Amino acid sequence: DIKILGTGCAKCRAVEKEVKEVVDELGIDANVEEVKDMAKIMEYKVMMTPGLVIDGTVVSSGHVPSRKDVRKYIEQANKS
Repeated sequence: DIKILGTGCAKCRAVEKEVKEVVDELGIDANVEEVKDMAKIMEYKVMMTPGLVIDGTVVSSGHVPSRKDVRKYIEQANKS
């Protein structure tokens, strides 16, 4: 379960693109969801978007993580 937290800005779309490409590369079945509701974003205690949440854990916020980092976050979550 992967959530991209943000208002739909360019950085948020960039994170979503990276995540979807990495999920495709890894060939895993993942639910990728955009969360644009600020109240829901605040529930994750993310003060700066974009935020990236994998299996309920915030792994990145306030910047666009590199593809390498996105891959690492997803692989780590997939092992647990």
